[in-house]
Amino acid sequence: MIDWNKTAFIFPGQGSQEVGMGADLVQAFPEAEATFALADEVLGFPLSRLCFEGPEEALNDTLNTQPALYVMGIALLRVLNAAYEDELRPAFVAGHSLGEFTALTAAGALSFADGVRLVRERGRLMKAAGERAPGAMAAVLGLDAETVRAICAEAAAQTGQPLVLANDNCEGQLVISGDRAALEAALPLATARGAKRVIPLAVSVASHSPLMETITAEFRETLANTPLTPPAVPIVGNVQAAPLNTVDEIRAELGDQLTSTVRWTESVQYMLQHGIDTFVELGPKDVLSGLIKRIDRGATRITLNSTAAVNAFLTGNA
Repeated sequence: MIDWNKTAFIFPGQGSQEVGMGADLVQAFPEAEATFALADEVLGFPLSRLCFEGPEEALNDTLNTQPALYVMGIALLRVLNAAYEDELRPAFVAGHSLGEFTALTAAGALSFADGVRLVRERGRLMKAAGERAPGAMAAVLGLDAETVRAICAEAAAQTGQPLVLANDNCEGQLVISGDRAALEAALPLATARGAKRVIPLAVSVASHSPLMETITAEFRETLANTPLTPPAVPIVGNVQAAPLNTVDEIRAELGDQLTSTVRWTESVQYMLQHGIDTFVELGPKDVLSGLIKRIDRGATRITLNSTAAVNAFLTGNA
């Protein structure tokens, strides 16, 4: 029996998408079917078909990836809400990058329709920023955050171009982001400092870096025009690694998030320090559950990414 007072719901970001996501859910649960159908109506095109059937290249376009992951997470949440007759109330919610928007809807701060529109616009703007100033990202394995920040600063000084720590995912798994020349300068520096591996990522959008500054003002304007309410459940933000309590704090966080480090390790540690012992990941794959295993092996991790996983959870066999 899960103790909701010790449970957090977490929602993944880009990289978790896969063709076929949600297809089995809409066959099994009317709440999931209605969620995908409403998203199609709000967006004016069949996002659901893209999730269920692909093609993969189109699903991986950030313009589509962001609403796809958002809708998948909320579809799973609505299935759980129906099963528990809306008595579902975790102690915290959190999301990784794009997943923070899903978490806001789970917390009652952002309506579903407004959320779909917001993440679609975020994807559009980020894609535009990547086209104007193509960047690069790479995963750095085996180094601590302080060392990686120093490497980024050194590479940026060498090239005169920006490079920053974009994602602090867990101990030994960090992501750097910025100008391609600066990133290429950083690769041998990381190896020399003892990195186990440095893996360039197949992206052209330098998320969570200064290259996103060109869209920040426009996205903040979109945020200002998006209705928000104070969260009913505490949401731990990526930028602050602490709860966002007011609408102003949420708007500031979501704008800052475009160019700031995703402090996922610290966000999880905050929840652990405040009594959480179970993390339920709602979304395709199990990326966040894997990260949490490396942050605290003692934490219980439950991944809900399919009809089989949901049914096991609802029958107590997860």
